[in-house]
Amino acid sequence: MFQATRRLLQHRQPLIKFIGKHTAPAKIDHTPHTHPASPVALPNSFAAYRQAVQQHGPLSTKAISGGYIGGHSGSELGPVAAGKGQYFDVSELPAKWHRVPWSQKEMEAIESGGASMW
Repeated sequence: MFQATRRLLQHRQPLIKFIGKHTAPAKIDHTPHTHPASPVALPNSFAAYRQAVQQHGPLSTKAISGGYIGGHSGSELGPVAAGKGQYFDVSELPAKWHRVPWSQKEMEAIESGGASMW
Protein backbone atom coordinates (compact mmCIF):
# COMPACT_ATOMS: atom_id res chain seq x y z
CA MET A 1 0.00 0.00 0.00
CA PHE A 2 2.87 2.35 0.78
CA GLN A 3 4.39 1.83 -2.70
CA ALA A 4 1.10 2.70 -4.41
CA THR A 5 0.71 5.90 -2.37
CA ARG A 6 4.30 6.90 -3.01
CA ARG A 7 3.88 6.29 -6.73
CA LEU A 8 0.70 8.43 -6.83
CA LEU A 9 2.42 11.30 -5.03
CA GLN A 10 5.57 11.05 -7.15
CA HIS A 11 6.16 13.80 -9.72
CA ARG A 12 5.33 12.67 -13.27
CA GLN A 13 8.37 12.30 -15.53
CA PRO A 14 7.70 12.54 -19.28
CA LEU A 15 9.28 9.78 -21.36
CA ILE A 16 10.31 12.21 -24.14
CA LYS A 17 13.56 14.08 -23.56
CA PHE A 18 14.11 17.30 -25.54
CA ILE A 19 17.64 18.53 -26.16
CA GLY A 20 18.15 22.24 -25.50
CA LYS A 21 15.62 24.96 -24.87
CA HIS A 22 12.90 25.64 -27.44
CA THR A 23 12.77 29.22 -28.67
CA ALA A 24 10.27 30.69 -31.11
CA PRO A 25 11.73 32.26 -34.27
CA ALA A 26 12.15 36.05 -34.15
CA LYS A 27 10.25 36.64 -37.41
CA ILE A 28 7.35 34.50 -38.62
CA ASP A 29 6.02 34.98 -42.15
CA HIS A 30 2.22 34.49 -42.21
CA THR A 31 1.68 35.35 -45.88
CA PRO A 32 -0.09 32.58 -47.82
CA HIS A 33 2.11 30.53 -50.11
CA THR A 34 1.86 27.26 -51.97
CA HIS A 35 3.34 24.03 -50.74
CA PRO A 36 6.83 23.42 -52.16
CA ALA A 37 5.61 20.25 -53.90
CA SER A 38 2.60 22.02 -55.46
CA PRO A 39 2.67 22.18 -59.28
CA VAL A 40 1.04 25.63 -59.61
CA ALA A 41 1.17 28.98 -57.88
CA LEU A 42 -1.69 30.64 -56.01
CA PRO A 43 -4.07 32.75 -58.14
CA ASN A 44 -4.05 36.51 -57.64
CA SER A 45 -7.77 36.64 -56.92
CA PHE A 46 -10.75 34.37 -56.50
CA ALA A 47 -12.20 35.67 -59.79
CA ALA A 48 -9.04 34.57 -61.64
CA TYR A 49 -9.21 31.16 -59.97
CA ARG A 50 -12.89 30.80 -60.85
CA GLN A 51 -12.21 31.48 -64.53
CA ALA A 52 -9.35 28.99 -64.65
CA VAL A 53 -11.11 25.98 -63.12
CA GLN A 54 -13.51 23.77 -65.02
CA GLN A 55 -17.04 24.90 -64.31
CA HIS A 56 -20.00 22.59 -63.73
CA GLY A 57 -23.18 24.61 -63.86
CA PRO A 58 -24.10 28.29 -64.09
CA LEU A 59 -20.96 29.65 -62.36
CA SER A 60 -19.22 30.54 -65.61
CA THR A 61 -19.83 34.03 -67.00
CA LYS A 62 -19.99 33.00 -70.66
CA ALA A 63 -23.22 31.61 -72.07
CA ILE A 64 -23.19 27.92 -72.95
CA SER A 65 -25.20 26.96 -76.01
CA GLY A 66 -25.74 23.55 -77.58
CA GLY A 67 -23.50 20.52 -77.49
CA TYR A 68 -23.50 20.35 -73.71
CA ILE A 69 -25.80 18.89 -71.10
CA GLY A 70 -29.25 20.33 -71.72
CA GLY A 71 -28.39 21.34 -75.29
CA HIS A 72 -30.87 18.82 -76.72
CA SER A 73 -34.22 17.55 -75.53
CA GLY A 74 -34.65 13.93 -74.51
CA SER A 75 -36.74 13.11 -77.57
CA GLU A 76 -33.96 14.39 -79.84
CA LEU A 77 -31.44 12.07 -78.19
CA GLY A 78 -33.45 9.00 -79.23
CA PRO A 79 -34.09 5.75 -77.37
CA VAL A 80 -31.68 4.65 -74.68
CA ALA A 81 -30.55 1.05 -75.02
CA ALA A 82 -27.79 -0.89 -73.32
CA GLY A 83 -24.97 -2.08 -75.54
CA LYS A 84 -24.09 -5.72 -76.07
CA GLY A 85 -22.94 -7.25 -72.78
CA GLN A 86 -24.19 -4.26 -70.77
CA TYR A 87 -27.21 -4.30 -68.46
CA PHE A 88 -29.11 -1.56 -66.65
CA ASP A 89 -30.41 -3.76 -63.82
CA VAL A 90 -29.23 -6.88 -61.98
CA SER A 91 -32.51 -8.63 -62.81
CA GLU A 92 -31.62 -8.47 -66.53
CA LEU A 93 -28.44 -10.51 -66.04
CA PRO A 94 -28.32 -14.18 -67.14
CA ALA A 95 -29.61 -16.75 -64.64
CA LYS A 96 -26.11 -17.86 -63.60
CA TRP A 97 -25.57 -14.40 -62.06
CA HIS A 98 -28.84 -14.33 -60.08
CA ARG A 99 -28.73 -14.77 -56.32
CA VAL A 100 -29.25 -18.30 -55.08
CA PRO A 101 -32.20 -18.43 -52.66
CA TRP A 102 -31.49 -19.49 -49.07
CA SER A 103 -32.48 -23.02 -48.13
CA GLN A 104 -34.41 -23.73 -44.93
CA LYS A 105 -31.36 -25.52 -43.48
CA GLU A 106 -29.13 -22.47 -44.12
CA MET A 107 -31.67 -20.12 -42.51
CA GLU A 108 -31.83 -22.35 -39.41
CA ALA A 109 -28.02 -22.40 -39.17
CA ILE A 110 -27.84 -18.60 -39.37
CA GLU A 111 -30.64 -17.98 -36.87
CA SER A 112 -29.17 -20.43 -34.35
CA GLY A 113 -25.65 -19.04 -34.73
CA GLY A 114 -24.44 -22.31 -36.23
CA ALA A 115 -25.62 -24.46 -33.32
CA SER A 116 -28.14 -26.37 -35.48
CA MET A 117 -25.37 -27.63 -37.75
CA TRP A 118 -23.92 -29.99 -35.10
